[in-house]
Amino acid sequence: MLGVGLAALALVVTLLNTLPGGGGTAGTSPDGDKVHGTPATPGKSTAPDVGWGFTHTQFSADEGSAAAVRRVEGRLSDAGGLAQNQHIMGWGADNPEPVKGRYDFEALDRRVDFMRASGSTPVITLCCSPDWMKGGRPGVDSTDWSQAALETAPTPGHYQDFADLAATVAKRYPDVRHFIVWNEFKGFWNDAEARWDYEGYTKLYNLVYRALKKVDPDIMVGGPYLVMDSVDPRSPDASATFRGAWGAMDQRVLDAFSYWNRNKAGADFVVVDGSSYTKDDELLPDEFAATDKFTAVSRWVRQRTGELPLWWAEYYVEPADGDDDRDGWSEARRTAVQATGMIAMVRGGATSGFYWNPEKEKGGSCAGCLWTTTDKATGGAELPMYDLVSRFAEAFPPGTAHRTVSVAKDDVPGVRVLASDRTVLVVNTLDRRISAQVDGRRFDMQAYEVRWLTR
Repeated sequence: MLGVGLAALALVVTLLNTLPGGGGTAGTSPDGDKVHGTPATPGKSTAPDVGWGFTHTQFSADEGSAAAVRRVEGRLSDAGGLAQNQHIMGWGADNPEPVKGRYDFEALDRRVDFMRASGSTPVITLCCSPDWMKGGRPGVDSTDWSQAALETAPTPGHYQDFADLAATVAKRYPDVRHFIVWNEFKGFWNDAEARWDYEGYTKLYNLVYRALKKVDPDIMVGGPYLVMDSVDPRSPDASATFRGAWGAMDQRVLDAFSYWNRNKAGADFVVVDGSSYTKDDELLPDEFAATDKFTAVSRWVRQRTGELPLWWAEYYVEPADGDDDRDGWSEARRTAVQATGMIAMVRGGATSGFYWNPEKEKGGSCAGCLWTTTDKATGGAELPMYDLVSRFAEAFPPGTAHRTVSVAKDDVPGVRVLASDRTVLVVNTLDRRISAQVDGRRFDMQAYEVRWLTR
């Protein structure tokens, strides 16, 4: 009898997990939709901008010492709830649909709950896809987590299945109002023609867009999340017309963007990502001047998409070494270049951006991380990059009117400035102490110092 009872219980659990809201403990919102963990109600119509924030990666503050997790949640909440982005598979999330119609949202639930607890504006990136949608075997135990497998796109015959999964995710988290479709055109490459498979991506995007709008017309959807690669101007792939001191844009990227823009079913915002350095890891002419690429790309995109807000889903200013460690620069230099890059994006018309947080699981230094690891009770302490991202988000939210301020002529080459009615951000791009005069005030700045002034 006990065996029969356990079998029946297992059958019930399996059936529950086949429902869109299945898997994990669920609360209930007023309209009856099941929501995991923190009770949540569907958000009301919202703006397509979310401001500046960060993306969760493989390790984040949703796990570890309870004291450290609470410390990060509290800090994020005190900062006004930085916008936070999470992928549905990979980068800390498990396979959401290991078998067609059977769901596993436990890890994604935990991340969404963390975003809720920290008072953020949550964003979900709809990438990547379960194995069975891309030619692999179905099943939790057979999920292939290699980079090659994770970055494989669904086959065309499963585009609709992926759109259905996107709709399931939107129904499960009715308080998430912003969705990005896919990531960096992963798996969408046309080998025969040596170019991006922009037709395939756009078909997938349109199916997902329509599926999400069917769930709720007020859901905000954006793409194409292309990597805006630049190359050496002598490269055969270099654009003949779109270039600067930072290099030349890869014409194949521009062609892909233009196709999506002409053929998209709709969009509430536009998403790109990219680095200030070239595909060959060249910083032209140096790490600070190279960030002018962000301004140029932002302006190019804005000119072609009209009034649609521009998001940078990822932005990089520091080439990594072979192990993807970013320990070559001091934290002061790293923060100064990041600040300069953010200023450059805003100057080009960007209104939202997400810092890719390279968090570690435990112990030791963490170059470029937002906070110390949360594996111990003393963890979750603020790091310089968190101070930059959180203060930038507070000082320059969407809709900020940017002002021109005076900078002494002698300081112009070495100082970058961004100002609003209330705040002036000043960055010393030189590896030496300077005396700067900005907005009528004279003050000393240390090498690579980031200074915030109140007007």
